Amino acid sequence: MSEVLALKYRPKTFEELIGQDSITQVLTGALNSKRLSHAYLFSGLRGSGKTSTARIFAKALVCDNGPTPKPCEECENCKAANENRHIDIIEMDAASSRKIDDIRDLIEQTKYKPTMARYKIFIIDEVHMLTREAFNALLKTLEEPPEYIKFILATTDPLKLPATILSRTQHFRFKKISESNIKHHLEYILDKEDIKYENEALEMLSRSGNGSLRDTLTLLDQAIIYTKGFIDAKSVADMLGLIDPKYLDKIFNTILKNDKKNLLEIAKDLENYESEVVIDEMIAYLKSSFFNEDVRFSTILYDRFFRILSDAKNLLFINADSGFVLSLVFFKMLEATKLKTIDSIINSLEKGVPQAPSQEQPPLKEKMETVEPTQPQPPKEQPIKTTPTDSEKFKTLIKSIYQKNYKTGECFEKGVFFIKHENNTLELESCASEECKKTLRVASGTIKHLVKDIYGIDTKISMKPCTKKEEIQKDDTEKEEPKIEEKPQEDPASSCVSSHMENPKNDSKSENILDDPFVQKARELFTPKKITIRRKV
Repeated sequence: MSEVLALKYRPKTFEELIGQDSITQVLTGALNSKRLSHAYLFSGLRGSGKTSTARIFAKALVCDNGPTPKPCEECENCKAANENRHIDIIEMDAASSRKIDDIRDLIEQTKYKPTMARYKIFIIDEVHMLTREAFNALLKTLEEPPEYIKFILATTDPLKLPATILSRTQHFRFKKISESNIKHHLEYILDKEDIKYENEALEMLSRSGNGSLRDTLTLLDQAIIYTKGFIDAKSVADMLGLIDPKYLDKIFNTILKNDKKNLLEIAKDLENYESEVVIDEMIAYLKSSFFNEDVRFSTILYDRFFRILSDAKNLLFINADSGFVLSLVFFKMLEATKLKTIDSIINSLEKGVPQAPSQEQPPLKEKMETVEPTQPQPPKEQPIKTTPTDSEKFKTLIKSIYQKNYKTGECFEKGVFFIKHENNTLELESCASEECKKTLRVASGTIKHLVKDIYGIDTKISMKPCTKKEEIQKDDTEKEEPKIEEKPQEDPASSCVSSHMENPKNDSKSENILDDPFVQKARELFTPKKITIRRKV
């Protein structure tokens, strides 16, 4: 009776594991050094070797020569483990036995020592399917089991496990198996089975397995039956609903030849396929061509084609018309082959494209023939480029500051004066008033930016103290002294009490009131231009 390939070629030793070298190295090291944990957690994609590794590790623990990374395969413990009938290796499917009662039965078994081996090992597969109550019941036993108990948990979804479980186990993450490793394993199996094959067919099978070795071996079983003993690319493509690699060659050759007519026929032929599958196959084809250094495609072309195909997948995701999306992809890729690169555009501009001669002017060749070589042409006068002087640049700076803020520009023009500009240093003289200094200090960042824009990016500003003290003092003397104004009172005759309020001493008091310390302090604080004295009525 024939056996399915996934079971027939299931690994029995650490050396036979495919694509999990780091995990194999850690587990063999633990067995050699006898540094064993009481609980292990294996997580990863389906078909990546979690359960197989758990069984191999359990066999290595119970072997008569163990714990050892290389079981003898001859003792009674090894034979029983290989035949899945060892009484001390207990496998439990958490998908079907997920309740708290099942975990209670498991905990009850941990109280008894192993029957024929040195350890009693519990392998719990799909452990994420346990209920919350079952997890809680398992916590205490998982944290401090008897010394003869080992737990090996396996799951495809470690995120569903409680943090309390994760913290009590050594976590090993099984990675996705690469296509090259899967392909080599398929070649090994087909050679053992004496079945002929094509490399393109095995590449399609390994790619369709999506990193799962078990899924790929299941497809290989199906392909052996479908192809009747010879696994060829066309038959495998028909079986999987994929595109023949030769047809993919035809598609890209048609695009590169800019053949729109044949491209429309290809788009109609591909209506029988799922558009998403076609796009995935085209991406895989481009990836293979890129690593094989296909001379038909440049790096720019790979980038453009990949962007077009990625955009098409987004369109299919929103349920767009798949047939029209596929046709659009082909013609966008066709247009992408016509686009010039930036380098080619720059080169064409540097060389200069000759313009067609107009009817009024003769061609350049005719002009050259009419010129006599014996008469040298006088050189044309080139326009002299003048650079603005430093003072002109300073005026430009003032205008720029005015454009940013009028008040700042006014303070800068009246209080800051140009000295010189040399060695990337702009020397300025600051004679601004206190109020203007505050304004300029707030706008200092803007002024520095404008200075670097006008004088150069490396220009630094050096402020010098004011040397125009005489002019400033002159300006201070020209300031208006505060005017003292005495408001006239009403005519005494017009008020019935004016004779009683009239006091000749008030005139002398109004003249001396400015000498009062309180008034002098008020003048220093407020610097008034006008002081009005009102008589108290």
